[in-house]
Amino acid sequence: MSHVLVLIELSGGRPVAASAELLAAAAGLGDPAAVIVGSAAAAPELGKLGAKTVFVANLAGAEEFLVTPQVAALEAAVAEAGDVSAIIVGNSLEAREAGARLAIRIDAAYQSDVVGLSSGASGVVVTQQAFGGAYSVTTIAGRGIPVISLRPHSIEGAAPAAAGSVTELDVSTDSAPTTRIVGRYVQVEASERPDLQAADIVVSGGRGLGSKENFVLVEQLADVFGAAVGASRAAVDAGYTGHNTQVGQTGVTVSPNLYIALGISGAIQHRAGMQSAKTIIAINKDGSAPIFDIADFGVIGNVFTVVPQLIEAVKAKRA
Repeated sequence: MSHVLVLIELSGGRPVAASAELLAAAAGLGDPAAVIVGSAAAAPELGKLGAKTVFVANLAGAEEFLVTPQVAALEAAVAEAGDVSAIIVGNSLEAREAGARLAIRIDAAYQSDVVGLSSGASGVVVTQQAFGGAYSVTTIAGRGIPVISLRPHSIEGAAPAAAGSVTELDVSTDSAPTTRIVGRYVQVEASERPDLQAADIVVSGGRGLGSKENFVLVEQLADVFGAAVGASRAAVDAGYTGHNTQVGQTGVTVSPNLYIALGISGAIQHRAGMQSAKTIIAINKDGSAPIFDIADFGVIGNVFTVVPQLIEAVKAKRA
């Protein structure tokens, strides 16, 4: 079978949580092959996640440069692997940037924010959402090797464990212009909650919460579920919570297994960022709110009455 290359991002030397899903997606198309920038220490773990081959670019000082080491590693892996049917990257800012740059380098099609993929007679068939999620579109790359950015929680299952055999890549001769990182600044407070884009459960609040003080209700429900906190643009603009929580067309796109919307009317801009969630629960006092059009379960009621009861019920269930 042909190789399907997967860009694996590392955190503290270990594959990030999204790696398992990316390798599972690759396994549905061919032989999964991980591509990493760093040491080969992560290879055994990647083998357990399904990588038959681990291409390693051990580039000294790679962390000092923005994106280009990953692009160079992917380009070298394409040349080394020979028969490559697809290249899959994650949905982080860095991964999407690397995928787009790689597509330019190898004269290939770049397909972003993909929510489904399969093998077809003419190549890899990808599914994307268009016009704010109003339509689902299936496409096949018109030229070259498809470079695919996969939205989290789009692929179910896992790839079977594999050998994880290591192949070293030489990227020392890569001469592409690059940007050196001279400083890093954390703009948000550290949180023990899951990352919003990768979270399995997201609890979001909207204008219906009424104030920053009342938005604490969203955080309390999120904490009993072990969920990430999200928000509509209206809630962010009103100052209830930070911009890093904004879900929607002008915020982040999420695809959790469970999305709980509190006091969110469901404007198309918000739905574009969350309607691919597996299960959607909406709580809103307005029974005609558009959010109920896409919700799997809906509660017409006051969030300040319903949510505290829900929190107590969840705590009692887990006691």
